[in-house]
Amino acid sequence: MMKVAILGATGYVGAELVRLLYRHPKVQLTHLSSHSYQSESYSKVYPHFKGLVEEVCIEDDLNKIDADVLFIALPHGFASKIVTPALLQKTKVIDMGADFRISKEAYDNWYQVEHFGEELLEEAIYGLSEWNREKIKSAQLIANPGCYVTCSLLSLIPLVKEKVIDLESIIIDAKSGVTGAGRGLSIGSHYTECNESIKAYGLTTHRHTPEIEEKLLCFGGENVTLTFTPHLVPMNRGILATIYGKLKAGVTNEHIMHIYKKYYKDEKFIRLLGDTAVAETRWVKGSNFCDISFKVDERTGRVIIVSALDNMIKGAAGQAVQNMNLMMGWQEDLGLEDAPIFPA
Repeated sequence: MMKVAILGATGYVGAELVRLLYRHPKVQLTHLSSHSYQSESYSKVYPHFKGLVEEVCIEDDLNKIDADVLFIALPHGFASKIVTPALLQKTKVIDMGADFRISKEAYDNWYQVEHFGEELLEEAIYGLSEWNREKIKSAQLIANPGCYVTCSLLSLIPLVKEKVIDLESIIIDAKSGVTGAGRGLSIGSHYTECNESIKAYGLTTHRHTPEIEEKLLCFGGENVTLTFTPHLVPMNRGILATIYGKLKAGVTNEHIMHIYKKYYKDEKFIRLLGDTAVAETRWVKGSNFCDISFKVDERTGRVIIVSALDNMIKGAAGQAVQNMNLMMGWQEDLGLEDAPIFPA
């Protein structure tokens, strides 16, 4: 049994990691840290773990943690301070935040906080499992992708790579459930502030924009400048991305489906709906699946891609466990076999 620790175990992503790792057959949860709930039983913080996970939360102190794998489920700005070459010599690290996802220049411009681990940026491996599998297998430090980004990249990389889409025409209109805002108190995510309403936010400034563009260059081989607009939807969880792009002349539904099958036909966690159904968040909740659907609009010459995933699972904790499995040489879907939950 491999020893696993979680920094930030009492946030929403941390709780999903605990839920997935609790039943993982090859790991033992040894340390659950929390800045807000030190010395409290984990099941007191989250009563649905009563009788299942009774460990006491400890402080965020790496000197008190001995683990084979460390998940960091903390906001940006923390991981770069605590991940060091010495730590990576003894522990594999999977960071759920943004500190090692993008270039230093993009991080400085879009996050505008100091980065303390610049020397590790080249060592960090981007954890988009389906597209970076071989590098992930030998990694010590994983930068786990963002939820909006995972949905967008899985949808776009094949079309960009096959050069069938106009790179200057891509628009991503994406929606997220309220868990994407985290568990911390914020007026914008209070029930009365977000219920019975939908709102766009981060217009032209959302920090996932450079991550999508940089990784489309990395995996798709093309420089892309796109428009990304996220929206907050009054539901607990889920990401729905509706993506528009101008197609090269003569590209059909059949051509698009052939491209997706070329890259994803053997991928367990990507379900291709094609042009016969439209992806919905309700069919992926509680699972590590990403559903991808599309339709070519012959009148306008555009493709409309609609993709969905659970922002807490494939968009965060599930993908992190998938990456851990790859790092450890285990079956990739170990601990991730659950079907989606419906109704939920």
